[in-house]
Amino acid sequence: MISSCGIMKRLRSPWCHHFANHRLCSSIMSMLFLLSMVCPSSNASAFTKPGCQRTCGNLEIPYPFGIEIGPNCSISSPWFDIKCNTSFDPPKAYLADTPFEVVDISETQIYVKNSRLQLAMACYGKELDNKTGSSTKISIEFLHSPYTFSDANQITSLGCDDLATVEGASNASVWKPSKFGGGCLSYCCSPVEPNDTGSCPGAGCCRTSIPKGQRYLNVNLSDMHSNWQGFKIFQCSFAFLGMMNSSDFKFRLYDLNDSTTFLNKYTTLTDLPLVLDWTVPGSRNCSELAEDSADLACQQNSDCIDSDTGVEGYRCRCREGYDGNPYLAPGCQDIDECNDDPCDSNGICNNTVGSYNCSCPDGYFGDGRRNGSGCFQVPGSRDKVAIGAGLGSGMGLILLLSTCFWLKRFLKKRKNKEQREKFFKRNGGLLLQQQISKDEDVYGKIRFFTSKELDKASDHFNESRILGQGGQGTVYKGMLSDGKIIAIKKSKLVNEKQVKQFINEVVVLSQINHRNIVKLLGCCLETEVPLLVYEFISHGTLFNHIHDESIEFPFSWSARLKISVEVAGALAYLHSAASLPIYHRDIKSSNILLDEKYVAKVSDFGISRSIEVDQTHLTTQVKGTFGYLDPEYFQSSQFTEKSDVYSFGVILVELLSGQKPVSSNTKEEERSLATRFLLCMEGNNLDSILDTRVADQDRREELIAVAKLAQKCLNLNGKLRPTMKEVAMELESVRMSQTLPTTAKTEYQGVWLRKPKAILISEDDYTSTADTTTPSSNDYPLTIHTS
Repeated sequence: MISSCGIMKRLRSPWCHHFANHRLCSSIMSMLFLLSMVCPSSNASAFTKPGCQRTCGNLEIPYPFGIEIGPNCSISSPWFDIKCNTSFDPPKAYLADTPFEVVDISETQIYVKNSRLQLAMACYGKELDNKTGSSTKISIEFLHSPYTFSDANQITSLGCDDLATVEGASNASVWKPSKFGGGCLSYCCSPVEPNDTGSCPGAGCCRTSIPKGQRYLNVNLSDMHSNWQGFKIFQCSFAFLGMMNSSDFKFRLYDLNDSTTFLNKYTTLTDLPLVLDWTVPGSRNCSELAEDSADLACQQNSDCIDSDTGVEGYRCRCREGYDGNPYLAPGCQDIDECNDDPCDSNGICNNTVGSYNCSCPDGYFGDGRRNGSGCFQVPGSRDKVAIGAGLGSGMGLILLLSTCFWLKRFLKKRKNKEQREKFFKRNGGLLLQQQISKDEDVYGKIRFFTSKELDKASDHFNESRILGQGGQGTVYKGMLSDGKIIAIKKSKLVNEKQVKQFINEVVVLSQINHRNIVKLLGCCLETEVPLLVYEFISHGTLFNHIHDESIEFPFSWSARLKISVEVAGALAYLHSAASLPIYHRDIKSSNILLDEKYVAKVSDFGISRSIEVDQTHLTTQVKGTFGYLDPEYFQSSQFTEKSDVYSFGVILVELLSGQKPVSSNTKEEERSLATRFLLCMEGNNLDSILDTRVADQDRREELIAVAKLAQKCLNLNGKLRPTMKEVAMELESVRMSQTLPTTAKTEYQGVWLRKPKAILISEDDYTSTADTTTPSSNDYPLTIHTS
């Protein structure tokens, strides 16, 4: 703290004064000023003697006065003892053994009050009020004390025909004959109206002063109405002794008729302070005491001042440039005048012992004082020190701002990095790393995108980029910096179980390489919710093409059959040809996407599972979509590859009927499309459920063949359902039958297919990227019976 207080003195240096308006300097000055507020003052001096009480209620009692709680708390005179009466709240202080309450103490005076002793009252024709104890006389004396009446006191008389006389003495031995006499007469012009106002001085009031140095005062109030008016205008008259705070006092003259009303209404008159001058008692003056300083009460850096009241005694006063209690050691202390800014704004203040001096910085001239010539700069002169300081402060400020900017940026980057690491762990990053380390097939196939990269690609995930929304998240269209179009799946807020599903989808898709399965490009785990990046599939879902009649593309039976072949081949690959068999568990038309050439792509592997080769089923919590859910799986919670077959059978029925898997417009037992279809097949009434858009295309044998295949897939006994490999082979057989010559007959599942002519899919209907005559490694051999 001492260092900050020392720095505070440097605030008046040439540099800081020259740049007093500079923001940086002003900030430093403000900060150091606040520090100086808590600096211990070197000028602190004693107020009371050690161990003595400092206050009585709200009044501070400075030495040489003292509260009577122990010996030597006041100077060696009982007149300086203050009695603190704690029965009041707050406590009240009384002067020595007098009935006067002390209300203030200054360096030369003490202010006391006593409404009974300072008031004279006469109500003619009535007895005096015993409660106030007032009379027609005021008599107060402080003989043999260090107190005398100050000339700030006045005698105030209120009435319309009364004489107030005063006499006083300064010494008890000569109080007769009186050394002082005076008085005044209060008068009113009659007649007096009820609302006439008295003023002081003026109508109904007079004042007279008393000279300094009196120790005894006697005030008499006399009735004068018989001398000139012959009648009493108002019954009561009053006289007050004390210092009037206001030179202009007004009252209602008619209130003089009742003393109680008057005193209750004008309480300020009964609360007038009586001002007493005080001195240190003694018979010797200052010049005599200077020869014997042992008896002198004045301490260091103070002067002895002889009493100006005309009676013996003296006072002590701090010398100029010092402050404190001149009666208590260590006496008066040096004042730092520079705290009051006595110098010019451009000047330099230097405190000295007992004084100060002002000077001007380099380049300025004058005495430096605020009330003098100040500091002025000669035109044309240049303050090199100021320029250097300005340049230095400017460079320092730039450096400080640069450092703050760099530090803020560094902290922000570190915070973002910590947040990304936190999200990475929460979104299953550690789990994915474990999966990658265990499975060599996954290693190197997963690309980790940055949050900044995907944010830019999706235009900050603009709502206009939304491709679709589902139970697991929202899909946005985006474009990478290399121009590649992508689809970004932004998951919803996930819990621990959903994180496992998400990581599972990443792992499953990373192992798949099939033309009819959507390709996973990578993921991002450093955002609040995980992100998956897929190849962009442009032509929506199979569900939309089946059920949305507004789509312009004519969704012919040939296109439907081709898509069913592609989806079946993809599922057969998952079940039989992948490194580990994969059960999709959520096969439905809305999870089958179509690209720009209407090639089917199976998507959404969020709840898919890989199983060991020797496993036949998964026992899991039932998940999937109503309408596609295998009833056997629903009852047993055991998911097999035949459960995917059942879901695919529902898709075949959708393609045949053009109806949704669940309908709310039918009876409860017939809401399921699969149930309605099976009832139609059992009743040999397939036509009632066929979509008119395919029934009119002269493909009845193919429709019957696919319907019978769908019936097998929907068998309630999973063991009796075909495998996806068998389903894919049969569908491919039906599709190949479209290209047979007109003389050929095809037997398919007991149904003879006769073709009047060769049927080819034109390029207008669909352009396939697959070679229908030469199967790829992902195709399966076809069994075709001809005759």
